[in-house]
Amino acid sequence: MKRTFRTVLLLALSLQLSPPLQAQKTTPVTTTASADPKMTKFINDLMQKMTLEEKIGQLNLITVGFDVTGPVVSKDVDANIRKGNVGSVLNTFTPKAARKLQEMAVKESRLHIPLIFGYDVIHGHRTIFPIALGLASSWDLTAIERSARIAAEEASADGINWVYSPMVDIARDPRWGRISEGSGEDPYLGSQIARVMVRGYQGDDLMKNNTVMACVKHFALYGAAEAGRDYNTTDMSMVRMYNEYLPPYKAAIDAGAGSMMSSFNDINGVPATGNKWLMTELLRNQWGFTGFVATDYTAINEMTAHGMGNDAQVSALALNAGIDQDMVGEIFLKNLAQNLKDGTVKQEQIDLACRRILEAKWKLGLFQDPYRYANEKRAKATLMKKEFVTDARDIARKSMVLLKNSNNALPLKKTGTIALIGPLATRQRDMIGSWSGAGDWKQAVSLEQGIKNAVGSSVKVVTAQGANFTDDQQMIDRLNAHGGELNVDKRTSEAMIQEAVQLAQGADVIVAAVGESQGMTGEAASRADIGLPGQQLELLKALKKTGKPLVIVLMSGRPMTLTWEDENADAILETWFAGTQAGNAIADVLFGAYNPSGKLTATFPRHVGQVPIYYNHKNTGRPYVGDKLDKYKSRYMDVPNDPLYPFGYGLSYTTFQYGKPELSTTTLSPSGTLDVKVTVQNTGNYDGEEVAQLYIRDMVGSISRPVKELKGFQKVMLKKGESRTLTFRLTPEDLKFYNADLKFAAEPGDFQVFVGGNSRDVQTAAFKLTE
Repeated sequence: MKRTFRTVLLLALSLQLSPPLQAQKTTPVTTTASADPKMTKFINDLMQKMTLEEKIGQLNLITVGFDVTGPVVSKDVDANIRKGNVGSVLNTFTPKAARKLQEMAVKESRLHIPLIFGYDVIHGHRTIFPIALGLASSWDLTAIERSARIAAEEASADGINWVYSPMVDIARDPRWGRISEGSGEDPYLGSQIARVMVRGYQGDDLMKNNTVMACVKHFALYGAAEAGRDYNTTDMSMVRMYNEYLPPYKAAIDAGAGSMMSSFNDINGVPATGNKWLMTELLRNQWGFTGFVATDYTAINEMTAHGMGNDAQVSALALNAGIDQDMVGEIFLKNLAQNLKDGTVKQEQIDLACRRILEAKWKLGLFQDPYRYANEKRAKATLMKKEFVTDARDIARKSMVLLKNSNNALPLKKTGTIALIGPLATRQRDMIGSWSGAGDWKQAVSLEQGIKNAVGSSVKVVTAQGANFTDDQQMIDRLNAHGGELNVDKRTSEAMIQEAVQLAQGADVIVAAVGESQGMTGEAASRADIGLPGQQLELLKALKKTGKPLVIVLMSGRPMTLTWEDENADAILETWFAGTQAGNAIADVLFGAYNPSGKLTATFPRHVGQVPIYYNHKNTGRPYVGDKLDKYKSRYMDVPNDPLYPFGYGLSYTTFQYGKPELSTTTLSPSGTLDVKVTVQNTGNYDGEEVAQLYIRDMVGSISRPVKELKGFQKVMLKKGESRTLTFRLTPEDLKFYNADLKFAAEPGDFQVFVGGNSRDVQTAAFKLTE
């Protein structure tokens, strides 16, 4: 979309605004007992001057400018800002654009209240890092926090002070496109990543002009959408909710996240945006959250399609539930005044929502200096700084997962001829992935360029596309309508494959760059078939017949089904969508300048029919243990139960050997600690990093318990031949779970502990928790 400051977009929502109302009496209150007294006094005084219309205006989040993530755009922007009918703006950035709107709000509205500027900064702002699923696969919390810190530095220099990240939804269905935007399937790892992402964005003081307020999304359970179809229904037990899906949201709140975003799905039959149990009882009363809650794009409007009532009814439903700001739909702006007259909402509820928005503005320092985020000199000095780009390359390398490496096919030698084949061989657009926000794909390094940068003139690199991403014209049109930049080769598939094979026959090794185009994953990009799209598998089969070593460089936003690829390729490197420095980072791994250390955070199924598949599942009364003739077990008749690649899996150019775990005690008291020591040795020929993982199993519980649960991990560098003894500490707190009464408690009894390089290949020990 052309980046003009006042982009006219289709399907605008035409709303009639209420006439100005008289100033309303406001009872001085605060949302938290520990609130800053200066803030409380300032906001009390300000709210005493505000009309009802101005208070409702603070609950209105509009879109202006460069981007749109839904079918509706805000109308009469200038007039509404001047009237005080706008609290926040999304999709506007750059200091010049942000300052223009901020001046309008501060200088031309009656009470001079500044705007918050929000944007989808998901995996980087201008400097783009790997997609979130890739970042998580690094298992490197320092690197992940660093990516968020750089994103905050850049966004805050570019007019933005509020970012719609981190997405902490647990996702166990790779058909769901937005699995790319989160950290995978595990609540423990997801919680650790949520915590460091919030810290990276918000720093230690939101008043600093190089920090931004995080908006945690999507609250709640969005990653469990049925059938892996975006925006779909979610239904689960409270026990599963509390134990498996809610922990990362809570971790983000405990880390100090300033805001939350409601999800599109329903929970217990009520859409999250109108769910009072979720937004008030759980979020505020149980968890003590004191920030503000914004909806997702037009989520209040969409409750009508859910069957929750007309505009007036869903307006009241959302406010009463605990929603503070309406993204783009302007339902509050149109209906709340009448809701108040009709008695379906109370003045106190409007005041409380308004107060929470004003408190966020105070915490961001906007009342002290509304232009603190609109400095063109700082933007020029900050965006894509050399050290940021260097960090992006290093973090991208850490995210990559070596899935297969037969006969040391990798690393490649810098000699001979490489046939670089596939639809992703020369692409720049796909390198930065979906949800790449303000990133410029033209500044991204393609795989071809990265390889040439690495080998110089010592290696001949020949390229062929080999296949289109898809031959489905409808999908091509859909992808290109949303920035896909797909250049479709009009030749037949047979002709393209034949050209690729001819090139490969003259090469020493084939590097096949295959996978998804970035638009095939992300929001509104669910796929029922998660194998390689188009004719890419046929291309690989033809390349295999040449007899040349076949190295697959996979780019995807989700786990994929790769059974043929795993059986036939010599090596497979999952690179996700690695960001601005993708090509250089991939080349670093391919040629051994970096030894891959990534581990999967989402299980790769053998077949889509296994989905949902995840490591921390429950056992059954008839567990399958591998007896092929035993019919009456929980099993498939046509494929194995086990995944292709399990959670935590990832190879290295070296090998690691784990010793038997040693426990400091076999009986853990309710006030005690238990140390698990394990020796890890680098037994291969390269220095390398290993992610040692600790899992437990509660053998007997008042409710059924998972077969394994991650409770700790350590990423360590070991030189060739080096051994190191690692210590993991467990306490009774680590053994707690929510029981059938939703009490968080540890139950005395027998436990197993597992240590290894992934969730499948582990060494085991046992202990008992005493009463």
